[in-house]
Amino acid sequence: MSAAPDEFSLARDSLQAQEPAAGLRRIRRRGYQRFLAFMGDIDLAFVWKRRWFVITMVVGFALMALPTPSGLTHEGQVVLVMSLMATMLFITEPIPLPTVPLLIIVGQVALLRVDPTKVAQSLMTDSVLFIMGSLMLAVAIVRQRLDKRIAWWIVRMTGTNIYWISLGITTVCGVIAAFIGEHTVAAMMLPVGVTLITLTSNDPKKVHNLAAVLLFSISYGCSIAGVATPSGGARNAIIISYWKDFFYNPADPATRRFLMDYVTWIVYAFPMFVLRLPIVTAILMLTFKPEVTDMSRAISRLRTQVSMQGPMRASEWLTIFIFALTIVGWVTLSNTLGLGVIAIGGASLFLILGLVRWEDINSGVNWGVVLLYAAAISLGVEMKATGAAAWVADNVFTAMREIGASDALGFNAVISLLTIGVSNTMTAGAAVAVLAPIVLKTAVTAHQDPIDAGFITAISSAFGYLTPAAQPAFTIIYASGFLRGSDFFKVGIRMMILSFIVLMAISVLYWPLLAP
Repeated sequence: MSAAPDEFSLARDSLQAQEPAAGLRRIRRRGYQRFLAFMGDIDLAFVWKRRWFVITMVVGFALMALPTPSGLTHEGQVVLVMSLMATMLFITEPIPLPTVPLLIIVGQVALLRVDPTKVAQSLMTDSVLFIMGSLMLAVAIVRQRLDKRIAWWIVRMTGTNIYWISLGITTVCGVIAAFIGEHTVAAMMLPVGVTLITLTSNDPKKVHNLAAVLLFSISYGCSIAGVATPSGGARNAIIISYWKDFFYNPADPATRRFLMDYVTWIVYAFPMFVLRLPIVTAILMLTFKPEVTDMSRAISRLRTQVSMQGPMRASEWLTIFIFALTIVGWVTLSNTLGLGVIAIGGASLFLILGLVRWEDINSGVNWGVVLLYAAAISLGVEMKATGAAAWVADNVFTAMREIGASDALGFNAVISLLTIGVSNTMTAGAAVAVLAPIVLKTAVTAHQDPIDAGFITAISSAFGYLTPAAQPAFTIIYASGFLRGSDFFKVGIRMMILSFIVLMAISVLYWPLLAP
């Protein structure tokens, strides 16, 4: 019997071993089998999930290869493109978000040729220490179960309806953040929001919308109040300093209005906080539509747990004392010691007194979020150092003059939109530090009031709502693990538009009444 063509035959195959056609057929068979094995190893779902990463890389490197615009250095062009790429990755989230800061660090060294030591130094700033220390303090509060007592205190005032709970959290966070800084309040209130979420369901996926409403109530409450008083954020102190340096002349009594005092700032800026309080809650409810609207069951469990804890223990009172001491330090010593050092000092006290273990902090702090904020600040430093931010500002104001936007409303709108754009790529304080000198000088040239222009810049810098790294309060709530990067863009774009409209209305209808 003759062997089938595909079966092995010693006599035939040994004679045909040197024939090219037979060898080629074997190579083709083996190649096809290897191709099938290779294709079987490819996870098409994984490749599809990474499509936005590939698109971002292609778009980014294509933009970097374009001719450098006039007046902008190539390094500035690369920084702007890197900011665009980071924003795209934050919004689409094709890769784990902590990977984005790693790519930013690599990009600064590989694409901008920045010295690695300089990049490392820019990563560990006082602001980063503050984020890290704040998350440590939040872990200590949870460890002593004070989060449940605070949550119970809030819901006793608001009732069980999710709308009023959200409004209550936003109001409480806002009132406190207006005076002691949004970072502090976000870190303090994060465990409260997480407590209400976990008491509703043990599966975060089942209550994602509810979690978004509660956690964004914290972050937006802190954010909208950060401009209400001079002590609400670094951006406020920066603009006050610029007013004095640029316009105050001791020999001219008319320039005394540029010495901004605490009360006058509140008169100008506090309405922005009050008017947006109900807007925040309404937008959150419409955007996420929580799975439950009445939290009676969760609050009943909360009441049971608080009652089972019994009266306040000595360790809880000591925790409150240390946290209060840390807040006092932030208010009184931050100018000399820095917010970050004080936060780290407070966390160290908790460890020294045994109120929290290092194992608890190590597992409770989302270190990827710390890295995320560090890289965002580092990229903002390069945005300023390369002149990219100033280039953007100059071109925007040139375009404004060309289209004739020289009236008060047009001028204010351009300033606000420019500041919003820049504040989504760097911290609010850095955005104001870079833009304010240009804005104030342009205001004089355009015959606009520098006071109004300064307030527009400071307030608009708080409208960076699109990514988790845009503001410290957002970074802190993202550390909870309940939110996705796309959630920030989803609600942020709506909040940004409405905040812009409210600000324009106040600048046209209210501030002229305050002018001398």
